[in-house]
This record gives sequence, structure tokens and C-alpha cells, in this order.
Amino acid sequence: MAEFKSLVDLYQQSCDRYADRELFGTRGDGGWRWITYAAFGEQVDQARAGLAARGVEPGDRVAIVSDNRVEWAVAAYATYGRNAQFVPMYEAQKVEEWRFILEDCGAKVAFGSSPEIVEQLRSLRDELPGLEHVIGFDLPDEDPDAMASLLRAGAQAPSEALEPGSGDLAGFIYTSGTTGAPKGVKLSHGNLCSNVNAIHACFTFEPTDRSLSFLPWAHSFGQTVELHGLLSMGSSMAINDEIPNLVGNLAEVKPTILFAVPRIFNRIYDGVNKQMSERPSIIQGLFKAGVSAASKRSDGLELGLFERWQLSLADRLIFTKVRERFGGRLRYAISGSAALSPEVARFIDALGIEVYEGYGLTETSPIATANYPGHRKIGSVGRPIPGVRIEIDREVTGDERHGEIIIYGPNVMQGYHNRDEANREVLLADGGFRSGDMGYLDEDGYLFITGRIKEQYKLENGKYVVPSPLEEQLKLSPYIANVMIYGANHPYNVALVVPDPVSLASWASEQGRELPDDPAEDPEVLALLEAEIKEHGAGFKGYERPKKIVVVMEDFTTENGLLTPTMKLKRREVLARFGELLEELYS
Repeated sequence: MAEFKSLVDLYQQSCDRYADRELFGTRGDGGWRWITYAAFGEQVDQARAGLAARGVEPGDRVAIVSDNRVEWAVAAYATYGRNAQFVPMYEAQKVEEWRFILEDCGAKVAFGSSPEIVEQLRSLRDELPGLEHVIGFDLPDEDPDAMASLLRAGAQAPSEALEPGSGDLAGFIYTSGTTGAPKGVKLSHGNLCSNVNAIHACFTFEPTDRSLSFLPWAHSFGQTVELHGLLSMGSSMAINDEIPNLVGNLAEVKPTILFAVPRIFNRIYDGVNKQMSERPSIIQGLFKAGVSAASKRSDGLELGLFERWQLSLADRLIFTKVRERFGGRLRYAISGSAALSPEVARFIDALGIEVYEGYGLTETSPIATANYPGHRKIGSVGRPIPGVRIEIDREVTGDERHGEIIIYGPNVMQGYHNRDEANREVLLADGGFRSGDMGYLDEDGYLFITGRIKEQYKLENGKYVVPSPLEEQLKLSPYIANVMIYGANHPYNVALVVPDPVSLASWASEQGRELPDDPAEDPEVLALLEAEIKEHGAGFKGYERPKKIVVVMEDFTTENGLLTPTMKLKRREVLARFGELLEELYS
């Protein structure tokens, strides 16, 4: 098994070992075009030398504003080869956030994807005197600030890669800032490589494996697990161009591995269940029987003859067709970044796609625990990966079983940049990291997440509520696009509900009625959503479920500032926008 000392060591080994294999695929007018490991390595070498010519030295910060693309990876590994520090940002972020991050990290160079983003970055240079160069991927080749010019300069004046030490910083990843300004998480080469080495110990990815990459590499999950992880194993990545093209691209690329967040799996679950609800009752019955039998098999229970027949028939008539929508070769689905409903996990499993859920944070590089082949318990987020230890601090919660998750290991960050007070809050003297998440370890050492400490609040009756698990469960309803539970210091919980417009229109058509201009005011829509909450929230305690709801038609998105770039709910912003509506429910 390979052991990597740094990300420079990782890409050099892989580009040598898998030189002729395909690495990145991009979609063009003539189909998919692929770049080999050798060609990628050559571009990295040229970009590294180009950065050296522009004065990038060890310890400098190189930032980027771009979605996933080949140039993103070239810029990252070129930066590592200068023993400089890579700082990724999202195209979807606001310019003010780019400015804050560029100033906070002290970036010397910034890469931008489109000419528009390059112009926005250039406009910040007057405020940021340390930002010496802005390089654009899509600028004309003859432009001196174009990526093409950087590569040409590097080809003319080669510069050997510098080998970072394990304690040298690879870069900063800025957290999404659900409760305030983003914090720059400092991750070393040793941090990130400890995660990559653990992936090798847990999963058997092969050079023949392929993913369709749509998780942002600016986020720790997509960057470490997919980009660094698959590149280290000689696998290939097709880069998704647009989210609306995702389904078509899956069919064309035929991935064997899919890295996704629960929101994607929830949509699959909703879509298939909705299709089944429109099929004849005999097909619906076969579908339910097949899912039930597959779940029983996943639990290690023996199936009877009739159950085996039902599962075989359901697989042939239903599940196979679903798998074909993913290209027909998908064997692993890796879920992270948020909690995956056990119901959805069992459903994906029933389709014949093994789903493995893990847990971690940007501050832990990110993986801390994982389910993996031969070691899986649905509903849990797995056991600690090699080298990592988990402790549960029950003093924080006063509970006999649940407590704050404390993480120890080589994956724990070097600290937050320029945030001494925040570092003192989360980094313990013995090397532990306070995650802020609540959970427990079962008798087999599997970790179960039960909520986020900062989200926990108390009702008037003294009962504690952690809203996110219930919110995720309610979003399994095809009629609920988004929801936020509210109730701190109130007698009961209420909810802000955003209905799914497509499902709502379909429901209205089935009822033989037209939706009003503002469905949020329709009593029948309200009754439908209340019934969905009652059904999908049935497994939660009565005081946790909302007694009243208010409906709004504006969804929570990154564009309106109600979701982070990693699709996490910004509760403060939602309350600022809709708090009065929620308070009126108590009148």
C-alpha cells in the first residue's frame, strides 16, 4: 500500500506510475476529451515554473476562484510544488467574501476562471496591495495574465518541485460561515496525506475506477476524498459541466464510484418513489417487497425462497433500470458532508449500489470516521479511520450516552488562521479537536451523530431540541424542498416550509384543481404539507415535531444567501428574512 509524505509526492508518484492512463475528462462539442496522467504532470510542471517566475516562494498563498476544471487541479499541485499554500474559493460566493479571504490569507496570486471573475479580482487589487498577480483560465492565449502564458513561461524556464515536509501547510480551506465570518482552516501536507493513506487502507479503488466529479474541490470532502484520493490510485474523473446535465453525463461517463452529499441521494429517493406511485399497484407491491428484502439482506439476515424470488424479480424489472440511469456500472456511492437518512441509505443499497457514509469536518482534513467494505452499519457514520481516535465528552451535554465528539489523530488541523481565540475553544492541550457535534459510540465502536451542539435549543418546558435530524427527515417528502424548525424559548416548535413546486403542481393536477398565484396562502396546500410532516416526522418525539407551519415559496439557495456553498442552512439569515412570520405563529 502506498504511503504518501506530501501532496507533491502523491502527484509525482501517480503521474509516473499511471502515465498513460486517463485522468480528467471534460465534455465538449465532440463528446468527452481526456487528459492523461503524464500530460497533467507536464502541465503541473509548467505551471509550477510559471509561478516561480512570478515570485511565488515557500509559504506564499495562492488563491483560486473557480468551479472544478483541469486547470483547478493544475494550479493546486503547482502551488504545492512551490511549497506554497493553496486557498480555494467558490464562484458562487459574493465578491465581498472573496475580498475577505484574499485579505485574511494574504494571497500573492489569485487564479480566476472566467474573464468576468478575473476582472472582479483585478478590481480588488487596489484594496489588497499584497495581491500581485491575477491569472485567468479563459483569457485569450496572448494575454500575459492568461493561464496559457503562465504555462509557456514555465516551459521555457523549468523549475524543480520543492518537497514539502509533513508539517508544512498545503493550504487553507475557509469554512462556510453558517454562524459568522469564514475561518481559514490550516491543513498541512501531513494532515491531508493521513486521510489519503487511510482511504487506501479502507477502500479498494482501482485504476479502472471512474467518478463523475460534481462536488466542489473547494470543499474538503471533494478535494481530499475525490481529487487527491482518486488521483493517488490511478483512477479517472470526468468533470461535470452543469448540474442540469448531471443525469445525462452519468449515462455517458458510466462511473463506478459516486461521491455525493445526502441532498443528491434524497432526490434519487424522491424521484424513484414518485415514479413508483404512478405505476400499477402490482409493480408498487413488487417494488416495496424488493426494497424490504434487500434491506433484510443488508442486515445480514437470511432470505426465504419467496423473498429471494421477489428481490430477483424487482431487480430485473425495476432496480436495473434505475442503475442504468447512473450508467449501469456504479458499485460504490460515498456520502459525506451531512447526515444521510438510514431510510435513504437502505433504499440506495436496495438498488444494488453499496452506499458508504463517513463523518468529518474541514478541520479534520476531513475524514474522521467511515463505513467501508466489510465494516458497515447503516445509520452510523462508521468507525474511526486508521490513526484516528474518537472520545465522547458527556459533561457538555449532561447525558449518560450522548456527548460532544472529540477527535484525535494526524488529520486534526494546524489551527484557524488569525483566530487565536477560536483555536483555544476547539483545540485541546492533549491534541484533541472539539467538533461541536453530538453523538455516541455503540458497543461495536461505530459512531452515531445526533446533532450539532450550537443548533440545540431549549423549549419553555425545558425539553432540548436538535432541529437538523428532523429537518433532514422531513425533506424526504417529495412535497418539501426545504424546511427550518424553530422554537427556542417558546412553548412548542413551529416550522418554515418551502414546498417543492414541481411536486406541488403534479399534486394539484391529480386533484383536478389549479394552484392559486400564491400557493403559500392555500389552505389545502397547508393541509397537504401538515400531513407530510406528520407522516415523515412520526419517528420523532411529539415535542420535537412542529405544531404549526408557515409556507413560503422562496427556496433556500446559495444565491439568496440562505445556504452556504456546501448547501448548509444559514439559520441566522433565514431568521432575519422570515423570523416575523415564524413569531406570528405563536400569536
